[in-house]
Amino acid sequence: MAENPYSIEQDLTELKAMVEMLVPYIYEDELYGKLRITTARLTPGAMLLRFRRLNALRDRLSQAEADLLLKLHDQHAKVRAEWGVAYAKKMLREAEARLRDIQTYLDECREDPRACANAYLPEALRRTIVAERLAELPPSDFEGSGLKPKLGKVDGGLRGNIQEAPFLWDEVLRPVYPQDSFWWLYGRPQPPE
Repeated sequence: MAENPYSIEQDLTELKAMVEMLVPYIYEDELYGKLRITTARLTPGAMLLRFRRLNALRDRLSQAEADLLLKLHDQHAKVRAEWGVAYAKKMLREAEARLRDIQTYLDECREDPRACANAYLPEALRRTIVAERLAELPPSDFEGSGLKPKLGKVDGGLRGNIQEAPFLWDEVLRPVYPQDSFWWLYGRPQPPE
């Protein structure tokens, strides 16, 4: 998923499609739900990512867009309340899957540093979605989930592979993702010389 240039309209369109498909997705087994649009896949983390960005950029929304965002918040909250257990399970599965994918990337970095440098953007997105997901998890659930050591291993691997670089995504998103909390968006692996 390329983040340059960022489009509020695309985020809102994708979020609308996700929320509309949330039921039956939330109680089905598939983790990466298919949407009628081809630009995104439905997961709880993908929705949270879009909600964060659109909420943070609310002053840039038209009145119609702001109204739609509010409606989508309400629909999402209703489904989340009704299907709370299924939603929580899906969120944990997603965090585990994304951390596993990042770990696979890090393992491949040891084998091919050049490919590692060229394939970082999807991993930065995955790590951002994990952060969105974990921000929604109560601390006691995080401690009991088994995610903490996996996250520590992934973050240690990322820190060992990336060097400071300009913000990876469109500048309009920089205020949404401060460097102290989203450090992986301010670095990238350097290809070997």
